[in-house]
Amino acid sequence: QTHIYTLFFSEKEQLVPATVNSCGDGTLVLTTDYGEVLYLQQAEVTRERVYAMHQSSIDGVEDMSALAELHEAAIMHNLYQRYQKDSIYTNIGSILAAVNPYKQISGLYDPERVDRYSKHQLGELPPHIFAVANECYRCIWKRHDSQCVLISGESGAGKTESTKLLLQFLSVMSQKSSGTPQSEKTTRVEQAIVQSSPIMEAFGNAKTVYNNNSSRFGKFIQLHFSEGGNIQGGCIIDCILIIYRK
Repeated sequence: QTHIYTLFFSEKEQLVPATVNSCGDGTLVLTTDYGEVLYLQQAEVTRERVYAMHQSSIDGVEDMSALAELHEAAIMHNLYQRYQKDSIYTNIGSILAAVNPYKQISGLYDPERVDRYSKHQLGELPPHIFAVANECYRCIWKRHDSQCVLISGESGAGKTESTKLLLQFLSVMSQKSSGTPQSEKTTRVEQAIVQSSPIMEAFGNAKTVYNNNSSRFGKFIQLHFSEGGNIQGGCIIDCILIIYRK
C-alpha cells in the first residue's frame, strides 16, 4: 500500500508545503505544492526542518483561525488550495482575505448570491464579501452604531472592485427596505454613489505591473442610512494622493 505524506519543511528559513515522493537509498524526494522537486539527504532530515502537516492544513479551512498550524506557510498553503478551487474568499476571524482571481467566476456576484447572503448571518455561509456587507448592514440596527469596513491590499489586489461590490450589496438592501422596484433603481441615490467611482478613478489612476487601472489615492466613502434602512445620501470625505518614491 502506498502512503502519501504531506508535510512542511524548512528551506532557506522559510516553511514550504510538500509531498514525499520516495525515501529510498538515504535520499528523501519531495515535491512542493508549487511544482519544485527537491532532494534531501538523510542527515538533513530533522524534526526541526521536516514535520508532518496537520490535517486541518491538508483539508483546508474556510476560517484560518481554525488552523492548528498558524504560521505564514500554513496560511499561504490554505489560500492557495482554496484559490485552486475558485474559492477566492477566506475568513481569518472577523477579517476577510480576498485573492484576485484575474478572471470572471460565474455566479459569484449575481442577484441570487446577493439575496442568499442577505438572509444569513456571518459564518452561516461560505466566506464572501457580501457576508461582510450584510453583517455591517445588520449591525447598524443591532448595535445602533455606525459601522466601518477597511479595505487594504497591494496594487491590483482588487480594492476598488471590492468597494464597488460592497456598495452594490448595500444598494440592493436599501432598495429592498424602501420597496423600490429594480426597474427604478437608476434614479436613486445609492445608484449615483455606485456610478461615481469611475469618475473619481479618472482623476488619479495609473498603470502598474499588475493593474492597468491602479488607484493613486485613498477613498473614505460615507453612506447615510434612514431609520427605515435605505440610503439617503453619501459622500467621499477625503482623497489622499499616494506618491511612490525610489
